[in-house]
Formats: sequence, structure tokens, C-alpha cells
Amino acid sequence: MAIGYYLYRALAWAVSRLPFRVLYMKSDFLFVLLYYIIGYRRKVVMDNLARSFPEKSTEERAEIARSFYRNLCDIILEVIKTEGMKASQLKQRFSFSNLEIIEKMKKEGQAALIGIGHCGNWEWSGPALLMHSESDGYAIVKPLNNERFNQYMERLRAQFFEGKTIPFKMTLRYLLAMRGQPYLAVLAADQTPTRQESRFWTTFLNQETPFFEGLGKLANSLKMPVIYIDLKRTGRGRYHGDIRLITDDGSTMSPEEIMLRYVDALEDSIHAAPDNWLWSHRRWKHKREDETLHPRRFKS
Repeated sequence: MAIGYYLYRALAWAVSRLPFRVLYMKSDFLFVLLYYIIGYRRKVVMDNLARSFPEKSTEERAEIARSFYRNLCDIILEVIKTEGMKASQLKQRFSFSNLEIIEKMKKEGQAALIGIGHCGNWEWSGPALLMHSESDGYAIVKPLNNERFNQYMERLRAQFFEGKTIPFKMTLRYLLAMRGQPYLAVLAADQTPTRQESRFWTTFLNQETPFFEGLGKLANSLKMPVIYIDLKRTGRGRYHGDIRLITDDGSTMSPEEIMLRYVDALEDSIHAAPDNWLWSHRRWKHKREDETLHPRRFKS
């Protein structure tokens, strides 16, 4: 295992030094390998798409799957490329609209929770947002099970902002310690909770789906604003974040209402660009038992 890791690190270092033009040539080859030869999680992807878009034809879902795999291969190599990038390169590959929402909070000395989905290049989005907004900020992350690869990802995340990750289970402790300070805390809130953590359920993409409650509970208890960022792909290696305010004070809404607004926004993003979300994730591996299914109340 150790030998495999160090071989990967040597290969990753070489990939991180490639020009972007060559990087995407490698991505085209990786797409053929993962999609046509290995068939990486193809059944998971096709099952997820079939349940999420029953109204689409088999051919339409297959086209979404192919586009998803192309995007996934780009993201894999882009994340590896981070090790060899300059901050200026990352900043020019990401743009944002409605930055004035964050600038206003910063001016008023407010901290804010930012919910994103696994759309576009979510790993690049956090540091790019801090660069564009010139804000202090943190990424709330779930550590990987493999310690070596977890350390590798932490090094990549520290490439531009060292010491800016918060372990998922220690989020409340960290945020309480920073009360009164202006910062942004970014959370990909669409991850799959464990069976024990699956207490908030709602209908998402036509299926009963559990979500972590953290985004809603933290915002409500700490009276924090909540922002959703729609991460869009505008070209190969080019992304745009559309910043949208969910609430300017989480204590004025219940945790469930905050979560439902986040889920609505994420679902809209996925419907607008179906190939831009992480379909290879086993998102629906748990089934609801006695938990309450929260109805979607905010769709028009």
C-alpha cells in the first residue's frame, strides 16, 4: 500500500507540472479508460440518473453520463494540478457574481455559512472565493478514511490558504471559538450521512434522501447568514459561482427551513446542468425508516 501511494505521488507531481493544454489531453485518455474500458461505477451512475430523471429517455441519460465522466476526469486532473498552480492561475479560472453580498457581510463584521454542492470543481471553489472576495475563510471537510491520501488532500487544500480546513465533527467547536470574527465557512452539504446521522430527510431528485443537518442547525443556533453558491462550468477548466442569499440571519428560520431552501437551490442547479453534479456517489444507499420526511414547501 505504501509503495502504491508513493508511486501515485510521483505520478501526481509530474501531472501537476503539465501545461493545461496537455492536462486536458490526458483527461481525454482518462475518460476513455474510466468510461469505456474500466466502466468505473457505471451502474451506480446509470441507476442514479434513471431514478432522478425518469422522464428522460435512455439515450438522454446516457449522454448525461458521458458528459459527467468527461467532467469528472477533468476535475480529477485539475485537483492534482493544484500542487503545481499559482494563485493567479486559479483566480483567473474562477469568477463570481453577486460578490457584493459577501462584501456587505465582511464590512459589517459578519461571519457566514456557505453551502455548495458537488458541482463543477468544488475543491477549487473555496480558495477561489477567498481570493475574489479577499475574505478570511475555512472549508469544512470530512477526513478521508485513508490517512495518507487524507494528508495529501490536506496539502493540496493548503496550497493557497494553509490551516484553513475544519474537521467536520469539530465544526461547532471551531465556529464558537471564532464568534465575533468575520469569515466564510464553506460546506459541501450534499454528502451522504451515515445511517446514524440520517435524521433529516426530504424529497430530492424524485427520491427520499437524507442530508446532514449541520448547515441548518449551525446557522440557526449561531444566528449566521446562509449563502448558496451555484457552481457552474463555463468552459474546460473555467468555472463561475453564482452567489445567492438564503437568509441573512439563521435564527429567523428553523434548521429544517434552511435545509429545504438549500436542497431546492441545489436541485435547481442540477436540473440546469445535469452533467455537472457528482453522479458516481452512492447518494441513495440508505432507506428511510422512522425519520420524518420533510415536505418541499418552497417550490413554486
